[in-house]
Amino acid sequence: MNRFASWLGLALVVALGVGFAMANAGREVAIDLGIFVLQRVPVTFVAFGGMVVGMGVVLVAGINADLKVRRLLRERHLEDSRKGGKLLE
Repeated sequence: MNRFASWLGLALVVALGVGFAMANAGREVAIDLGIFVLQRVPVTFVAFGGMVVGMGVVLVAGINADLKVRRLLRERHLEDSRKGGKLLE
């Protein structure tokens, strides 16, 4: 059941993406990046690019949080080993 729900969710996301792309086919925008302006960029590329950039931000934030947790666990492990305490397994 869980595997079916995962595939159904994936199919829903793909269907929504295809629907968005079809509804906005042929629509173009200009993107002002401050240094230069990109003309006639399809809206679907803008949406997809925003999604990819968002995923990158979440990845970087996740790595930062993971490294922080690993550092804290390493420090606690060192404190426990200095005190001679047993680690929970």
